[in-house]
Amino acid sequence: MNFEGVWTPIITPFTDTGDINYPVVAKAIDNLIHQGVHGLIVGGTTGEYYALSREERFELFDFIADHAAKRIPLMAGINATTTDDVITFGKHARAAGYQCILLAAPYYCQPTQDELFTHACRVDDALGLPIMLYNFPGRTGTEMSWNFLNRLKTRPNFQAIKESTGSIERMHTLLNDYQDQIQTSCGMDDQILEYFAWGSRSWVGGASNFLAPEHVALYQACVLENDLVKGRELARRILPMLNLLEQGGKFCQYVKYGCELAGIEAGPARAPLLPLTDEEKATFGEIYDRLVSYRA
Repeated sequence: MNFEGVWTPIITPFTDTGDINYPVVAKAIDNLIHQGVHGLIVGGTTGEYYALSREERFELFDFIADHAAKRIPLMAGINATTTDDVITFGKHARAAGYQCILLAAPYYCQPTQDELFTHACRVDDALGLPIMLYNFPGRTGTEMSWNFLNRLKTRPNFQAIKESTGSIERMHTLLNDYQDQIQTSCGMDDQILEYFAWGSRSWVGGASNFLAPEHVALYQACVLENDLVKGRELARRILPMLNLLEQGGKFCQYVKYGCELAGIEAGPARAPLLPLTDEEKATFGEIYDRLVSYRA
């Protein structure tokens, strides 16, 4: 599986009554494909998978697979609190036609590294699909240790890792010492230039839901053209937005508001997340307007 390029963890739009807004899902898919992203992730954190019922997650997998109609690679976020539930979501996604899966540590229960390894192997044995690991201990409570990665070397389906710790030291180790084992994807958006400079060729970027042209342009400059001077200028433009998203504490709400400004009726985030305040919207809007002005 080739995990190169910009992968968008697509939002889950909701109506004012709280239902999934499938016409907007279709519009978002079409826009992202037209704007040149390289893959879609369904059921990621940005898609609020944790706030969806099991039936909604199944329906969303099916709808997006049908609408995308093999026009773009699809990755299924199948994470849950138990191994059995993860496998259930994975089997449904595989049957729907998803080519790969996104696998984090089960959240809240905080498994040991042995338990995490057993979990990952059981998922691999049950599904047999290429896997992008998702290392985000800030949300799951469990880090994917070097010993854990070393023990997966004999399992070829573990092909990539979305690294979201924010540790530059860990990024260096992955991109220098593990490059022959696993592909490293940037999962900490405000560090994307550093990831590209050190050889990463993959970016899972939530803001690409509403800033896909900027994400694709930065990838093309740094990875395809190997022009880090151009890439630095593009990164300088987008960095204030990425900083706001990564440090503002309201990632999903900001991404959805960005989609609204871009013409995608994303709707609210589900409770317990609260809407942005007028002040937060104004701050976001100023950064957004300044950024998109560069497109002219």
